[in-house]
Amino acid sequence: MKVNIEIDCTPLEARQFFGLPDVAPMQTAVMDKLQQQVLTNIEKVSPESLLQSWFTFDPKMTERFQDMFAAMAGLGGTRSADKKK
Repeated sequence: MKVNIEIDCTPLEARQFFGLPDVAPMQTAVMDKLQQQVLTNIEKVSPESLLQSWFTFDPKMTERFQDMFAAMAGLGGTRSADKKK
């Protein structure tokens, strides 16, 4: 003997029928907090903040970046080579 029962209800109605708690307010709170964290972390990864953190780490970092870009562009020797002359 085979019996098939089809119940047409929404997930909320099924949770209420089985006595499960309504998790919608918790999901909303978690998503709001997640959105705030994502937005604050996006600001930390912006190009301006990355460059600021790179250049404030070491006072000679700007010279090193200039040397690196000059070497990559093939514009000649580095500053250290110029200083030795």
